[in-house]
Amino acid sequence: MGNTRLICDPNELRTLFLFEKLNDEQLAWLCRDGRVERFEPGPVYAEGEPATCFYVLMEGELVLTKNSGGEQIELVRTTHRGSYSGAWTAYMGDKVDQHYAGSMNVVTPATFFVLDAASFAKMMKEWFPMALHLLEGLFFGNRNTNEILGQRERLLALGSLSAGLTHELNNPAAAAVRATSSLRDRVAGMRHKLKMMAHGKFDSNTMEALAQLQEEAAAQVLKAPTLTSMEAADREDEIGDWLADHAIDNGWDLAPNFVQAGFDIDWMEKVHGTLSGCGPDVFEGAIRWLNYTVETELLMNEITDSTNRISSLVNAAKQYSQMDRAPFQVVDIHELLDSTLVMLARKIGDDIEVVKEYDRGLAPVPCFAAELNQVWTNLIDNAVSAMGGHGVLTIRTYRENECVAVEIGDTGPGVPAEIRNRIFEPFFTTKPVGEGTGLGLDISFRIVVNKHHGDIRVESEPGNTRFIVRLPLESPEVAEGEAAQSNTGGN
Repeated sequence: MGNTRLICDPNELRTLFLFEKLNDEQLAWLCRDGRVERFEPGPVYAEGEPATCFYVLMEGELVLTKNSGGEQIELVRTTHRGSYSGAWTAYMGDKVDQHYAGSMNVVTPATFFVLDAASFAKMMKEWFPMALHLLEGLFFGNRNTNEILGQRERLLALGSLSAGLTHELNNPAAAAVRATSSLRDRVAGMRHKLKMMAHGKFDSNTMEALAQLQEEAAAQVLKAPTLTSMEAADREDEIGDWLADHAIDNGWDLAPNFVQAGFDIDWMEKVHGTLSGCGPDVFEGAIRWLNYTVETELLMNEITDSTNRISSLVNAAKQYSQMDRAPFQVVDIHELLDSTLVMLARKIGDDIEVVKEYDRGLAPVPCFAAELNQVWTNLIDNAVSAMGGHGVLTIRTYRENECVAVEIGDTGPGVPAEIRNRIFEPFFTTKPVGEGTGLGLDISFRIVVNKHHGDIRVESEPGNTRFIVRLPLESPEVAEGEAAQSNTGGN
């Protein structure tokens, strides 16, 4: 960077609010250990470089930026004399990361008072020892508080998800138990009916035809069409009337099973034609025998569906928690979103419509998958809360420059403009007391921005609030290991 060294005047330093209370000896020390430099428009320092200097603006205009998703996002633009940036945490030594957390550029010729990081640290320790202890206590106290409350937030979320998962698992498990019990009763009924049929007027040809009908019935259950409620009711009426016309007692109890299996009047007529030579008692026994077959197949389908549901939930839980997987992976972002939706299904409820607008052509994303699932959990949970349990939740993915963008939208009342720039602050919450700690979005911000070098922002108006997360498709810094937590205060 091109710059010119100028004369340092203690009286000029005193005009800066940062130094106005210093005595003559201290100002002289600053001029002796520091320097005044003139910078031409361009970069002064870059994000990620070792933080070697502390800068105080004396004249000109500066811009502070931070890399987010491959783009430089402007954080501050100012001409205010005394504005400072650079190695402002040098006095904490190796307790914190000593790299520039952002970049600084000047847009007009600018003059700075510059102090090397080591000199700045020495000055703080010697001149303001009590203030230094207070600052360190505040800095590390806040960081520890955030970590403790952040862990509690994660545990509370995990407890809520565990309760929801237990509920979701209980439903298919209970259904499988009920179906198994019913199946046992139906099999017992089939054995009883078979014994009665063996004493009936069935010749070998009729028994063979009945066995063939039984095979057809079992096969039909597997390919039964899906009917609307109206269609099913109409068909039940038709088959119920048909059974009554053929002297089948309580035929209305049998009709729903035959309809659910996909049978119609034509198939019932086929059964009647096959057994037309038998007496009415034999025919009724055959119908009930076929009904047992249908019920057995339907119950086995229910058991299969229930166990598949349990298996799907367990797989979703493993995907969500990233059990037995490396912390850093290259993954399909949609798998993470889907597993989170499964885990939050109970909280989302039946009155919220979930709309997925996925770009399935997106490339896999390098990321800490389990932590991204926490981001989706926080954003979806907030969206559901904002809608009060009624509305449309939209999950959209698309490519934006060299990033994958994930958009989570809701139809709630929106985020008021006056608080929009505060929602990512720790402990800031709009939820009632006891319902939120104000750390969900702060945690999400740190995971996305600090850990993945991505970006998270909100766009909101009544009926259309969208949180947009952008994640770089290539993130070599993250791939090397967990990124150090950046401290952006004062930069």
